[in-house]
Amino acid sequence: MKKLLCVLLALTMLACFAGCGKTAEADNLDYSAMTIEELKPLLKTVSAGKLTVATSPDFAPYEFYSLDENGTPTLAGFDIALAQYIADYLGLELEIVPMDFDGTLMELANKKTDLSMAGYSPDPARMDSMDFSNIYYTGGQAFVTSQALASQFTSLADTNNAAYQIGAQVGSIQADLAKENSPDADIVELSKVTDIIAEVLNGKLQGAYIEKVVAETYAKTYPDLAVVLDVPYDAEGSAVGVSKGNGPLLAAVNLAIQAAMDDGSMAQFVADANAAASGSIYEGLLNEDGTAG
Repeated sequence: MKKLLCVLLALTMLACFAGCGKTAEADNLDYSAMTIEELKPLLKTVSAGKLTVATSPDFAPYEFYSLDENGTPTLAGFDIALAQYIADYLGLELEIVPMDFDGTLMELANKKTDLSMAGYSPDPARMDSMDFSNIYYTGGQAFVTSQALASQFTSLADTNNAAYQIGAQVGSIQADLAKENSPDADIVELSKVTDIIAEVLNGKLQGAYIEKVVAETYAKTYPDLAVVLDVPYDAEGSAVGVSKGNGPLLAAVNLAIQAAMDDGSMAQFVADANAAASGSIYEGLLNEDGTAG
């Protein structure tokens, strides 16, 4: 009996060591060296068979609603097109969840979504709550104002005025840039870029910090808006936010991004989004009945 117990104990210990060894080996896998076919069986998502992506549809041409002749909204933008490409590349069904920008940060940090795509810059301050993909689009940052005030801003130093109210989106890189470059001004953080633009145009804000391609899109729609200054930023470019610690998913997303850039899809997504953004659009969350406005 004692001999049998010893044998069972020994087998149990061997099984434990073997299992521990496999776990350690799995933890040390270099997912970035794997092919997409090797990664697919390892993918774990919030909902099996789906890729859940948070976005904030008030950031044309990244993400917004395109309106047809009847005013029916359709989610559009190059982030949306890239999200679909990534889902197809991974063999998953795409589920996009629109929300305010700060919500995209929280939902991803709480692992309620697999990805967030909302014109993210790979801010090192966010790396404790998410991982970042490789850069898929290189844009820049800008300072905007009204045409009536444009001559007052010849450098970023001109924005640093205690008499000014300067806008930026809540929780965004632009809010950090506003505090860095205009510390003496009253920084007004709003949830929607559309509201920021409206406040600049009606004179309630003397200017605002906005992602450059977004600012240029608005300037085409609103001729009274002026994009007056480039704003330096170390982490230029846009990346996908990926659920923290999901190595296989991060590697698979990077492969999808590279494929989209190599086959010309990404360039086409940007061109199509810019064209759509110059038409009839709506930026913000839809009403409960799915209508815009």
